[in-house]
Amino acid sequence: MNTRRALAFIFCTVSLDVLALGVMIPVLPTIVLGFMGGDTGGAAEMFGIFATVWALMQFLCSPLLGALSDRYGRRPVILISCLGLGLDYIFMALAPSLALLLVGRVISGITSATIGTSFAYIADVTKPDERAKAFGLVGVAFGLGFVVGPAIGGLLGSVDPRLPFWISAAACLANAAFGWFVLPESLPPDKRMAFAWKRANPVGSLRLLASHRQLLGLAAVDFLGNFAHQVLPAVFVLYAGHRYGWGEMTVGLTLAFVGICTAIVQGLLLGPIVGRIGSRRALIAGLLAGAIGMSIYGLAETGPWFWAGVPVMAFWGLAGPAVQDMMTRRVSGSEQGQLQGASSASRSIAGLVSPGLFAVLFAWTIDTLPGAAFLLAGLLLLAAAAVAWIATSRTRPAVQAP
Repeated sequence: MNTRRALAFIFCTVSLDVLALGVMIPVLPTIVLGFMGGDTGGAAEMFGIFATVWALMQFLCSPLLGALSDRYGRRPVILISCLGLGLDYIFMALAPSLALLLVGRVISGITSATIGTSFAYIADVTKPDERAKAFGLVGVAFGLGFVVGPAIGGLLGSVDPRLPFWISAAACLANAAFGWFVLPESLPPDKRMAFAWKRANPVGSLRLLASHRQLLGLAAVDFLGNFAHQVLPAVFVLYAGHRYGWGEMTVGLTLAFVGICTAIVQGLLLGPIVGRIGSRRALIAGLLAGAIGMSIYGLAETGPWFWAGVPVMAFWGLAGPAVQDMMTRRVSGSEQGQLQGASSASRSIAGLVSPGLFAVLFAWTIDTLPGAAFLLAGLLLLAAAAVAWIATSRTRPAVQAP
């Protein structure tokens, strides 16, 4: 197998999937508002339902798709997911009612499986000491998609709110067609695991994370990190507008700055840093950097002080690839899909609970301590660093996935 070519395709797959999701960010609320007859409050509630339903589908279906990839291979799951996501964007572009648009989001939550399966694919094709760097490239893809996607969505949406859906559909379908010719299977038949519903349901898949102390501790770190990360989509725009008076352009430029800094850390610095200090120290350092960055965000009284926290926060990007690297070393090659499914389910739980918590906290403290939500996120990252330190303090032989 040409590992470099396969990783390039995975990078493109994640970039295009996240880009396709990102282009909808500026236009989906507008379409929902149109269906609600201009009722902003009702549209906000409905948009919250859309987000919750999408996260719920991820929670329910990610373990199933992970188990299927362990049984039938990564290639068919990735390609079918790309195809399904592309067809779903066409469905949403044509949806004549709010109910059918919601059905489209349900399907999107089910078919958006390429992220977890892509992590399993990377674990299949990379050596253990190269995984952190490879996972970092996926982080770059995330940053690229979420920075460029909303900008493209806003530009296309000004022409027609439905146009971004068609562009997203074309990107996903083209990627599925391209992958049919260039993406090899990464999991050989002799390494596959028989399908079992007890591993394919969310509760059953989460049992893998409790299979031994270090894996459970790392899963807790991953959960706390994803919980804290939800503060950004939950309150950032409202916080920046309230405290600094930022409009759409300043918010967009700030997000671009965040994306550039994150890409530099995960694309250029992650490999050398992990090579020098190891995944464990990189994980803890990244979590501490994130805690400091969140504190700067929460305490910054002016926009420039907030911007000063962005490069610090970017080093939080060390943590995600490092924890993924350490988790994949602790399960066998035939369990990588189940691991990623369980991790996705864990992240979905964070996505279901945390946005409401941060939003309510911001609303309650808006006049007294407007940055309280960011300070809480910083405390969560400090807790994650402490858990990481304790959970990995004793070296235990890891399962080296082939």
